[in-house]
Amino acid sequence: MIIDLHNHTKLCNHATGEIEQYIQAAIKNKTKFYGISDHAPMDYDEKYRMSFSQMDFYEKMVLECKQKFSDQIDILLGYEIDYLNGHMHECLFKRKVDYLIGSVHFLNDWGFDNPEFIGEYKNRDIDDIWREYFMAEIALAKSGKFDIVGHFDLIKIFNFMPKTDIKILAKEALKAIKKANMVVEINAAGLRKPIKEQYPSREILELVFEMGIPITFGSDAHSPSQVGQNSDICVNLARSIGFSEAVCFKNRDRFNVKFNLL
Repeated sequence: MIIDLHNHTKLCNHATGEIEQYIQAAIKNKTKFYGISDHAPMDYDEKYRMSFSQMDFYEKMVLECKQKFSDQIDILLGYEIDYLNGHMHECLFKRKVDYLIGSVHFLNDWGFDNPEFIGEYKNRDIDDIWREYFMAEIALAKSGKFDIVGHFDLIKIFNFMPKTDIKILAKEALKAIKKANMVVEINAAGLRKPIKEQYPSREILELVFEMGIPITFGSDAHSPSQVGQNSDICVNLARSIGFSEAVCFKNRDRFNVKFNLL
């Protein structure tokens, strides 16, 4: 895919490889716009993200690579920020970046996508879990702080699926995303997880298309080998639904890239 905006570095403490290896993989995949959006610091779950003291180093590293590889690829700077009330530091939203991804990884203190805590799914009604998740997505959108919503239906990661129609569960959250003028990413990481499906599902993406919400793409790579992995599946899915362009960002401003370039 020419646009790939969701990727990590080893600063998050759960990724491997050097930043230049990721970039070389993106160049090999003929990516034109490659975004690095590592996990932003937070005073919660600190072992899975960079520290506040590393932010300047992270940004300097990305910008140096942007210059070094400028004749081969357009490197973009971003952060993936966890939406978690009481733990989002305002300094994150003042950084000079190209875009911010907002993601829900926690329902209160439950890290629902962490295999360590998978047992909680069996302790609660699955439809209630999904409703709580999409309520968090609504709050994320209403905050007005983000450009992209990350892996919109991440709650499906371990294949615990609701009894209620997913479109019904997701619709109000998508309305909030539409009102906030946000972009939904098609994230390839789900194809590497137990669910074996990109985020979001085809059903949700059909609703995204019907509602006129724009999309973008992300590998969500945590190793160089994951850069561009399953990109053909994601791009072809978008085409089959009817999408003809994807969104990219520079300096928090967005522009469209036609699919005939993808």
